[in-house]
Amino acid sequence: MRVCHSLKITIIIDALHGFLYSGIHRKRLMPQKDTGPSIESLKCNFVSGAVLHRFRFGGGRKQDLPKAAGLRGGKTPEIVDATAGLGKDAFLLASLGAKVTLIERSGLMHKLLKKGMEDARKMGGDVAAVVERMELIHGDAREILKYLSPEVIMIDPMHPPRKKSALVNSEMRLVREIVGDDTDYPALIKVALKMASNRVVLKLPRYADSVEGIKEVSHQILGKSTRYDVFMTT
Repeated sequence: MRVCHSLKITIIIDALHGFLYSGIHRKRLMPQKDTGPSIESLKCNFVSGAVLHRFRFGGGRKQDLPKAAGLRGGKTPEIVDATAGLGKDAFLLASLGAKVTLIERSGLMHKLLKKGMEDARKMGGDVAAVVERMELIHGDAREILKYLSPEVIMIDPMHPPRKKSALVNSEMRLVREIVGDDTDYPALIKVALKMASNRVVLKLPRYADSVEGIKEVSHQILGKSTRYDVFMTT
């Protein structure tokens, strides 16, 4: 009887070990959920990739952004990018000869921008020359604009993602995690309209609603997914 009792205990223990092992083994074999790139992987890059390709092979002043900013007929206005982000739009405008002041209120985004501009200077050549036309300021544009006198002010607020566009590119998703949604941008527009001597350019998703409580749009430039609302102040 003792032998049978011991044998039963041994069988039960072995079964438990097998169950636990198989559970652990299955857990190890299960594919882990891909959470995508982390914030630590986000970089401001002017020396390679899409930004440099746009610089080398873009459409110059015929592109929608330069048109909206007033880079036409040999005119090259001084521009403030009041929501700098990763600096892509500012770099494009500077590459076309404009002097651009970048304002970024997020401490982390400012740090990334500063590093990206330093890397561009180290690269030398025409890329470094472009960055020399860019000045970076950390702070709230609503206050800083009061001490500047730009001809053109660019505003590209971060909007909540549309329900139908769940597959937002990973870079934009990371930027949104850092800066959040710029729900206070209408107040920034009102300050910009007072301070810009020529125009304010608001960059929006193509089908975004117009901003309420500000002056009427002078004209619009429509792209495939982007819309530029231009407010003339002259």
